[in-house]
Amino acid sequence: MHRIFTTSVASVYPHYVTKAEKKGRSKAEVDQVIEWLTGFDEKALQQHLADETTFHDFFEAATLNPHVDQITGSVCGVKVQEVEDPLMRQIRYLDKLVDELAKGRPMEKVLRG
Repeated sequence: MHRIFTTSVASVYPHYVTKAEKKGRSKAEVDQVIEWLTGFDEKALQQHLADETTFHDFFEAATLNPHVDQITGSVCGVKVQEVEDPLMRQIRYLDKLVDELAKGRPMEKVLRG
């Protein structure tokens, strides 16, 4: 099992927010991206963060957006659509969406609108 699977989302979440904020985006936008991907509203997300839910359990409980297949491109040199492990692919989807947000893509494009 990959180490990230047992890592808490709460330990990585501040890095997502920092990455976005450095580029002029907001924590609210990061949360919006997470809600789009996982179906977790603000309250549910905050509960997962407070409970230090692992990535495994976080995505296990998520209802993935039906348009996740539109998330393509590379994260750390790996094409997200080619990641074999389903859980790792879901984590990469989240990484990719935060990357796009930080790169200044319009929210409607990040959310595949």
